[in-house]
Amino acid sequence: MHIHILGICGTFMGSLALLARALGHTVTGSDTNVYPPMSTQLENAGVTIAEGYLVEHLQPAPDLVVVGNAMKRGMDVIEYMLDSGLRYTSGPQFLSEQVLQSRHVIAVAGTHGKTTTTTMLAWILHYAGIDAGFLIGGVPLVDTTDKHLQHVFAHSSYLGADKTNDEAEKTGYFVIEADEYDSAFFDKRSKFVHYRPRTAILNNLEFDHADIFADLNAIQTQFHHMVRMIPSTGKIIMPAATISLEDTLAKGVWTPIWRTAVLDSAADNINTEEQMLKNSSDWQAELISADGGQFSVRFAADKGAAGIVDWSMSGIHNVNNALVAIAAAYDVGVDVKTACAALSAFAGIKRRMELIGDVNDILIFDDFAHHPTAITTTLDGAKKKLADRRIWAIIEPRSNTMKMGIHQDSLAESAALADYTLWYEPTGLEWGLREVIENANITNPNMGSQHVISSVEVIIEHISTHAKAGDAIVIMSNGGFEGIHQRLLTALRNQ
Repeated sequence: MHIHILGICGTFMGSLALLARALGHTVTGSDTNVYPPMSTQLENAGVTIAEGYLVEHLQPAPDLVVVGNAMKRGMDVIEYMLDSGLRYTSGPQFLSEQVLQSRHVIAVAGTHGKTTTTTMLAWILHYAGIDAGFLIGGVPLVDTTDKHLQHVFAHSSYLGADKTNDEAEKTGYFVIEADEYDSAFFDKRSKFVHYRPRTAILNNLEFDHADIFADLNAIQTQFHHMVRMIPSTGKIIMPAATISLEDTLAKGVWTPIWRTAVLDSAADNINTEEQMLKNSSDWQAELISADGGQFSVRFAADKGAAGIVDWSMSGIHNVNNALVAIAAAYDVGVDVKTACAALSAFAGIKRRMELIGDVNDILIFDDFAHHPTAITTTLDGAKKKLADRRIWAIIEPRSNTMKMGIHQDSLAESAALADYTLWYEPTGLEWGLREVIENANITNPNMGSQHVISSVEVIIEHISTHAKAGDAIVIMSNGGFEGIHQRLLTALRNQ
C-alpha cells in the first residue's frame, strides 16, 4: 500500500512513517519544516520527502493519506484530498489500527518528560531482552557496543514483536509517547485517546497547548478519557502529591495505582503534607548525588526490589522520569536491578541536554525545553551538574502557547538559575517579550542577567564576544532556531 503522510517531519509523524515502512508499505510524505534529526533518519530509511504541501504530491493518488494535526481546512492539499474522495485517516488512528490492536500498550503521558521517559522505558525493556515496539517523539542517543541496542535505537520508532518469545499466545509490548495534542483537523480528541493502554504513566500535568485547550480542566478531561480505557487488570503509575493528576483521577478511576516519589531531604521540608505523601509512596528514589547522577530505587511492596542508578543524566526531573520508567518495566516483568543497570548504560536522546560541541572549553548543549517548567528543570540540572561553569541560556519562545504569551509572567523566573539569558524575540510575536523581561529585571534584581535580542546573528555575535573558557551554553527551542546551533559552533571555532 502506498501511504502519503502530510506533515511527515513532525516528531510523531516521522516516527510513524518508519513504522509504516517496517510494515511493508511504500511511504512518501511532505512538509514545510524539513530539518534534522527527523529528516535525516527518514531519508536514511528510504522515505521520499517533498518540500511544501502541494496538490501534485497526491498525484497519482496514494492508497491512503495520513493527515498530520498541523493540516487545516482551506489548505489546497486538504481541499483537493476531500474533493477527490481520497481515503484518509489521522496518525494516531493509523497507529491504533495497524500496530497497537494486538499489543500490551504502555503509554507515557504528561506535559513534560514524555520523550525522555518513553525512551528510558523502551531502553530498559530491550536491555532486559524484551523485543518491545516503541514510538518516541525524538531520536535516541546510543553509546553502547551492544549490536542489538545499536540496531533497535538507530531510529525513533521500532515495530518489535507482536508476540512474546516465551508464550506464543501472549501479546507483545509497545511503548508509546502519549501526546495530549489533538489528532487531526477532523478529530479534536487527544492523540492518546486512540492508544487504549494497559499500563499508563501519568508523569505530570500542567496547562499547555493554549491553541487547542481553553484551560487546565480541558486537558484533564482528555487525560480522563484515557484513564477510562485502562483495564482493571492494568496499572497507572504517577508521581505522588501531584494535585492536577489527583484531581483528574477524582473523576473516576478503575485501575490500581502506583505512586512514585523522589526523596531529597535537602530540598523538602519533612513536616509538610507533600513530604508525608512522598514518604508513603509505592516507589521511591533517593538521591545519592545532588545533581541526580546517582540515586537508589526501591519498591515498598517488594523488599527485595532495590537497585542503584549511576548514569550520565542529571536533574531531579530525570530521576523522576527514571523512577516511573523502572516501575512500568517492573509491571511487565523486569526486575529492579536489571532496570537500574539498563539506565546506568543509558545515553539519553537528541535535543535533551545533548552536548553538541566543545570549543576551547566552551560547552554547547541543545535542549528541547519550551515551557517555563521545562526551562527551570533543565537549568537546575545543568547548574548542579556543571557547578564550576557559568551557564548561558539562549531561549526561543517558539511553541504556540509561548507565542500567545500564556506563560509570559513566569518566563523570566524560569531562567533565573542561568547566569546569563538571551531571549530571542522573533518578528510577529503577539506580545512584548522585551517589556516582560525588562520589568522582571527591575522587580527581581537577584536573577541572572537577562536580555532580549531580535536577531540570531546578534545573539551569535554577543556569545562570541562575551563567552569564555569554562562556560556552558544551553540553547532551548522546540524547533530549528534558524540553525543557531551549528552557526554558533562555527563562529566560536573561527575566533
